Amino acid sequence: MHKHTSSKRPLSRFILHLILIVICAGWLVPSLGLLVSSFRPRNLISTTGWWTALLPPFKFTLSNYAYVLTRGHMGISFINSLIIAIPSTVMPILIAAFAAYAFAWMRFPFKETIFLVIIGLLVVPLQLTLIPVLKLFNALGMTGSFVAIWLAHTGYGLPFAIYLLRNFMQDLPGSVLESAYLDGATHPQIFFRLIIPMSVPAIASLAIFQFMWVWNDLLIALIYLGGTQSVAPMTVTMSNMVNSYGGGWEYLTAAAFISMLLPMLVFFTLQKYFVRGILAGSVKG
Repeated sequence: MHKHTSSKRPLSRFILHLILIVICAGWLVPSLGLLVSSFRPRNLISTTGWWTALLPPFKFTLSNYAYVLTRGHMGISFINSLIIAIPSTVMPILIAAFAAYAFAWMRFPFKETIFLVIIGLLVVPLQLTLIPVLKLFNALGMTGSFVAIWLAHTGYGLPFAIYLLRNFMQDLPGSVLESAYLDGATHPQIFFRLIIPMSVPAIASLAIFQFMWVWNDLLIALIYLGGTQSVAPMTVTMSNMVNSYGGGWEYLTAAAFISMLLPMLVFFTLQKYFVRGILAGSVKG
């Protein structure tokens, strides 16, 4: 019986690996096609498939990237996306870390009720808030500014951030915190010297989620920033490019691949923390 079970394991692993390879190929092939198409001339993109470019004679060009970076406003839009994404990632994580520590390790009235209300905000459709928040920003004269979209992304990202960090911090070893309390450590000391260093995997995972969401956002940027080119992120510029050039696939592919580079770099840089943060608390010894 034992031999029969062990003989099935290599087959099941082979099937699992095959499925994973197929799934990875399904994700990578479109990205490869986008990359190849971004280096092809317009006439070849419209008449032949991207895979034909991998066969001789090879015909590639850098003109698509040159046009997008110089005349397509992607250069300034890349800077705008950084200006939007970095504060919109740091602000909710910083606020959520304080709130998560309070919900996990402090006692105060109505703690569970307030936490349940925050969790309930996760199911509220984002679209319901657009008009009220836009009216508030108009009244304060903040529409079309970076501050407005920073505050919007912070508000939209806080419920999930608090939920994720609170669950992680709650699973941290209580004996370490109790020892710190007995030694006379204050809450700020415990938070900065113990909680934050031990929560790096969860914070890194949250940073990846938040950064990619903000970087790829189009709806919130259109609503709160409008079409102003001086503050428009890459997503807004790409949408205007579609309206302006219609079937200009060579420009769109180049712009899309430029917008993918930084999120891919962030993900692969923080990948080990991302995996640890996702798996944290799933297995307890």
